[in-house]
Amino acid sequence: MYRTVSALLLFGISFGYLEAAVVVYLRAIYDPIRERIHPGRSPQDLFPLISPEQLKAAGPENARRLAIEIGREAATILMLAAFGMAAGRNFNQRMAAFAIAFGLWDISFYAFLKLMIGWPQSLFTWDILFLIPLPWVGPVISPVLVSVTLIACGLVSLFHGGLPAKPWQWMAMIAGGVVVILAFVWDFRNTTAGGQPNPFNWPLFLAGEAIAVAGFIAATKNPGFQESRIPRGS
Repeated sequence: MYRTVSALLLFGISFGYLEAAVVVYLRAIYDPIRERIHPGRSPQDLFPLISPEQLKAAGPENARRLAIEIGREAATILMLAAFGMAAGRNFNQRMAAFAIAFGLWDISFYAFLKLMIGWPQSLFTWDILFLIPLPWVGPVISPVLVSVTLIACGLVSLFHGGLPAKPWQWMAMIAGGVVVILAFVWDFRNTTAGGQPNPFNWPLFLAGEAIAVAGFIAATKNPGFQESRIPRGS
C-alpha cells in the first residue's frame, strides 16, 4: 500500500510538471494573439479570453489547435483514470487512487507554473481550468480546494482498502461534483464572449463541496469500514 501511495505521489507530481510545461508552450503561442486582440493586457492576466470567432480570425490553424487542446484535456483525464485502474485492486480502491492522482496532478501543476513563469500571482488569480464541455473558470484556490479534498478522501479510502459506499452515498458524491462543475461553468456565456469574469459563485461551489464530503463521511460510517484498514507494512 505504501508503494502504491509512493507511485501515486511520483506520478501526480511528474504529470503536473508535464501539464505546466504544456501551458508554458501554449502561452508562447497565444500570448501574441491575445496582445493583438486586447492590447495593453498584462501577460499575467488570462482574461478577457479570446473568443472562438477571434481565434478563427487570427488564422485557421488556431481552430485546429483548439481541437487538439480539447483532445489533450480528454487524454489527460483518461491517463489519470488509467493509472487509478492500475493502482487499485477493486473498484473502490481504483476510485481512491484516481482521486489522489488527480489532486496531486492539479496542485503540482500550479506549483510548477509558479516556479516556471511566476504565475499565478496569488491563489485568487483567475484561471481557465478546463474546456470540456464548456469553459470552466475560477480563482486558483477553488480547484486547489477540490484537489485537497480529493487527496484527503482518497487517502482515507485507500488505507481502508477502498470506500464501501452505498448507491445513495455514491450519488451524493457525484451530485456534489456536478454542483462544483456548475459553479465553474456558471459564467461561461460571459467569459466565452470576451467579458471579464463575474464574481465567482462561492455559495454554489461550497454547496457542492459540502454535498460530496457529506456523502463520503456517510460512507465511512458503513459497517466494516473501520475494520478494513490496511495493516501497517502492507
